[in-house]
Parts: sequence; structure tokens; C-alpha cells
Amino acid sequence: MSDPETPENATEGRFLVTHAEADSAVLKDVDGGQVHTLSENPGLEAGDVVQGTVAPDPPMEVTWRVVEVDTRWRLAVEVSEEPPTAQERDLAPAEVGDVTRRERAGEGEIHVLTVPEPDTEAAVADVHDDEGTLVRAARLGVNRVEIRHEAGLVSVRYLP
Repeated sequence: MSDPETPENATEGRFLVTHAEADSAVLKDVDGGQVHTLSENPGLEAGDVVQGTVAPDPPMEVTWRVVEVDTRWRLAVEVSEEPPTAQERDLAPAEVGDVTRRERAGEGEIHVLTVPEPDTEAAVADVHDDEGTLVRAARLGVNRVEIRHEAGLVSVRYLP
């Protein structure tokens, strides 16, 4: 998937594959937010992250093509049966609706959310299904997102 002549208007970056079909795909630039619809799918699947280069298709430059792929990986999002750790409980914000973010030792981040106790399961489902969760994971360069929870508390672990 390499083109010896990279066009001047090519874009390099990290892209989340938000939608994929046999003949096309949609990429979202995880750093800038721009969405690129590909005119053909070079074997990408929804949930993949691609670090590489895309360029608009001539002459109208409405659709894009993948010029080069430097790195490609798959993101996994899972809900764990394990409760939040003691550290995550200590990080929990006092106010319902607030979020605390901390870098992990090594790679990744931990986000801890305080939610109304009756809404805990719904909050877990929202985090699991939210495209923003995948975008953050791609931006952080991690492979996996683990969601832990207990009544009133949700931890989101972005892991290598």
C-alpha cells in the first residue's frame, strides 16, 4: 500500500476506521477530527487504527485513498467482571458527573467517572459504545480499553 509519489495534498496521521464495507471505508483523524471517506477499502475493518498517509482522489477530491500504511492495529473494548481498583476508587471525583484522568505507569491512561448509582450500567454501555472511547484509545496509541464498574463508579482503563 505504498505510492512512490505522495501527492502534495496528502495527510499523514492516525486514523480510526469508523465504518468499513467491502468497497469503501470511513476514517477519522484522531488528532484533528477530519473524516475521510475512502473510494476503496484496502482491507480495513471498523475498529482498526491506521497510522499512515491518505490523499484525495483526483479530480474532484471528494473521496480519499490510502497512500501508505506505517502501522495498523486493532482496538478491543471490553467490560471486565473485576471491580475498580483501590487506586481508582481513591481517584473517584466527589461530584456526580465529573471525571478524573490520570496517566498510567507506563503507557495509557485511567479515567474514573462518578455516576448516579441507578445509572451505572447505562454509563458502562455508553462508554463501551461511544466512538470517543475508540478515538481516545487510538490517540493514546493503546490496543485495549477495559471498563470496570461498581455502583456509582466507572473506571475506563486505556491499556497497551
